[in-house]
Amino acid sequence: MARRKAKHQIDKKMIIEAFAEMAKEKNIDRDLLQGIVEETLSLLVRKKYGQEANFEIIVNMEKGDVEIYLMRTVVEEVEDPTLQISLKDALLYGTEKYEIDDDFIEEITLDNISDNFGRRLITLAAQSLNQKIREVEKDNVYNEYIQKVGEIIVGEIYQIRRNEILVLHNKIEMKLPREEQIPNEPYKFKKNQTLKAIVKEVKRSGASGQPEVILSRASDDFLMRLFEIEIPEIYDGIIQIKGIARDPGERSKVAVISFDDRVDPVGACVGMKGIRIHSIVRELNNENIDLIQHSEDIKTFITRALSPAKVKEIIISPEIRSATVIVPDDQVSLAIGKNGQNVRLASKLTNYSITLIKEGGEDIELSEFREELGLPLLNALTELKIETAREFLEAEIGTLLSIENMTKDSLIELRSIILTEFEEEESEEIVEMIQNYEK
Repeated sequence: MARRKAKHQIDKKMIIEAFAEMAKEKNIDRDLLQGIVEETLSLLVRKKYGQEANFEIIVNMEKGDVEIYLMRTVVEEVEDPTLQISLKDALLYGTEKYEIDDDFIEEITLDNISDNFGRRLITLAAQSLNQKIREVEKDNVYNEYIQKVGEIIVGEIYQIRRNEILVLHNKIEMKLPREEQIPNEPYKFKKNQTLKAIVKEVKRSGASGQPEVILSRASDDFLMRLFEIEIPEIYDGIIQIKGIARDPGERSKVAVISFDDRVDPVGACVGMKGIRIHSIVRELNNENIDLIQHSEDIKTFITRALSPAKVKEIIISPEIRSATVIVPDDQVSLAIGKNGQNVRLASKLTNYSITLIKEGGEDIELSEFREELGLPLLNALTELKIETAREFLEAEIGTLLSIENMTKDSLIELRSIILTEFEEEESEEIVEMIQNYEK
């Protein structure tokens, strides 16, 4: 039994060191890279010597050694050159004596690798190696960031596009889509600026073939993680966030509860001179944050959720999770909030449908008719201090018709829609007054 030795071999240790450096640079496990190298060399051998070739490849990453052995059987007459070698040819190598059926082991050296395997096979193997390494890199990125979903990362902005911001984190490209941004905030960002965001989602393969990491600054979870970072009592579990209702960049309501009677949950979140909450507000582009102490008593909770407005009475229908809230005349605007924001966030926070009624009579906030009115008209009415359905119905015809794009026909139609909610009908006299009104 003998081995064919090469006369001039390149330093195999240099090859292994190059692969080891690659593993370090691309964050690939050395054992995994060793398997990829063995698989790539196997491809080379099979392409040259045949798919049925009997060979062994030894790659030792620690010792810096690569060995390839091709094994054939010594025969009188060769029928399959992939698996057999003639006795005559075997005796040409070295001084060993061979007999029929002996094993002939030939070492395939790595010197002049192009001569041994040909440039075409070397190119094919290189492409295969690079492809496998790219796949490993993709898997590593996906596995790393899928575990970071729900965590805050700090990245660097390297490109601001119309519909997204591209962020680099540990040399990995991530996306902050427009819908996950705080409104108007992108105008304050600049290239190379650091940015905090939560990892919202990781997709296995994006448009470029690489895993797609989606960030968010508009999600409730981002606000929750900021509280955990800035307020030790939340991180330690002394205070718990029970719920968040948020209009990103504008206003949020956060319900908190303390498991230690000695700790005021709202006070702890605010911090001395407001230092804790102010740091969160600044991070969120000056978003207003209402801190509310949670209560298991739903009436108390709804009362607190509607702050800063003061309510007169709350009627609860727990079976349908609905609440009718009677509000004093001078508190209606506060309870409704800009474009119905206050009552809407309170409803989301408490998970109760909240209907506001003006003290002294049933009323409905105009924000409930947002779809019928449209946002421009709703804003125009708010500027005129017309914020409830009754106030709209009682407003002067001339005032309403002075609003841009408000016509007599549209006014009659809107009054009819609102009156239907009160189960009332429009009088013919009012319709006639509107139709005959002259500016």
